[in-house]
Amino acid sequence: MDAARESMAALLDAGLFGPAQTLGCFLVSSAGAGNDAGMSMKVESLVQHGDALYGEKEFRRALNAYKQAMQYSRSIPRQATSNTRSSVSVTGRSPSPNSSNLLSFNENEVKFKIALCHSALCEHREALHEMEGIPSKVRTLKMNMMLGKLYRISRNSRTAVVCYKECLRQCPYVFEAITALAEMGLSAKEFSLLFSQAPNRGGKLSGDFVDTQRWWSRYVEAQCCIASHDYKGGLDIYLELMQRFPNNVHILLEIAKVEAIIGRNDEAIMNFEKVRLIDPNIMTYMDEYAILLKSKSDYIRLNKLVHDMLHIDPARPETCVALAAMWERKDERKALTYAEKSLRVDDRHITGYIMKGNLHLSLNRPDLAVTDFRGAQELRADLRSYQGLVRAYLALSKCKDALFTAREAMKVMHQSAKALKLVGDVHAISSSGREKARKFYESAIRLEPGFLGAALALADLHVAEGRNKEAVMLLERYIQQWSDDSLHIKVAQVHAATNMLSDALSHYQSALRCVFSWIFRIAILQ
Repeated sequence: MDAARESMAALLDAGLFGPAQTLGCFLVSSAGAGNDAGMSMKVESLVQHGDALYGEKEFRRALNAYKQAMQYSRSIPRQATSNTRSSVSVTGRSPSPNSSNLLSFNENEVKFKIALCHSALCEHREALHEMEGIPSKVRTLKMNMMLGKLYRISRNSRTAVVCYKECLRQCPYVFEAITALAEMGLSAKEFSLLFSQAPNRGGKLSGDFVDTQRWWSRYVEAQCCIASHDYKGGLDIYLELMQRFPNNVHILLEIAKVEAIIGRNDEAIMNFEKVRLIDPNIMTYMDEYAILLKSKSDYIRLNKLVHDMLHIDPARPETCVALAAMWERKDERKALTYAEKSLRVDDRHITGYIMKGNLHLSLNRPDLAVTDFRGAQELRADLRSYQGLVRAYLALSKCKDALFTAREAMKVMHQSAKALKLVGDVHAISSSGREKARKFYESAIRLEPGFLGAALALADLHVAEGRNKEAVMLLERYIQQWSDDSLHIKVAQVHAATNMLSDALSHYQSALRCVFSWIFRIAILQ
């Protein structure tokens, strides 16, 4: 069967997992177990069969094959397994579920493959148990990355930090590890120390190395700013990096996502459009873009986006969330099924939790919405999860819980005008709290003069207390600096309430002009 074994290796290397899976059935059933050499061949065949099944995403069957290989290997003397000839050629790549390059049975690699199968099946505890059986000295970059993820899922942040740090010592460009460490509170100085400990591939401190360290450090600073909710600081650094790396899709996506979180919807939409012009098949954060288009009632572009995403990859959680956004207007319950599907695909997809929570609020199920927004917060607390929780608590008439959540947001995001407004919104619910609400809204405007949400909320407060003139003066001050349809609509509503119909009509017409201007700018981009 030597020729068949060589063919098995070739099929796996070529990524032809279907034929490899079939051939594996023959190899596993024919491998003799009468002596140590035969047993070793059976072990190798089981591992290769597991690799083929893993490649076909038959994770449960792959898991069984790997475990059988482990059981058989324990009955073979160690010397026999190390001396057994392998029919697989050596390419220098480390073994993985999609690689058959095994010179001898490597127990640690098979444990890693078992862990990958458990993880794919969302059996994170079992995956962690397997990974912890691999000695730290022999863990590869992939193993440390996997361990970091598993420890984070199990909420063992301290050990996760150790694993992610080791990843950056091995290679400082593991950007997922940078993001994870920033979210777990690692400082920029600690990151710089890790960069200095990483191997210098060039062998000497060249000008290129210094330049790379400079932009790497700025990227790390941006991640640290975003993780600490200093969104303005993070955006400023990202914009600086865009000068160094024009049309960088990753940075553009990060900018757009942050803009969406802090409510700069128009800017976020423009940046998402730029990304799609550069790379029409991108899927990352496209569910965020879909939600923005839905908020703007731009259903023509939303439908096109969803159509494109279904064509690219219908199984991605981003596609499910985009479908939920598309269906929300027509059928909220159907939209909810898509949001739930996104979390079945990836139970750590934050946007899925946010979408599901908002749908539960729309369906008048604030009790379920609380669970959804808490799920998002456990993964990564941001402004939207706090806003959702506050809305859900207010819908449940739990004003104390709403105020506690809003204050927590203000404490965590002490530089955020949006968090100040959130506290104001809770106080504004009762007539006795309106004075406190006014102070929070005014503080939010002082912190971020261009924050239209706070201006509109303060205007509503003025109108509620009969101060229509003050509301109009506040809004017209903003209109002079920012041409926004929501401002014109609010002024028109105030004028209409005071029977100043000609002024109201004028502002409604201005609002329409703003909308047409925005559509024209997007059309130019396309």
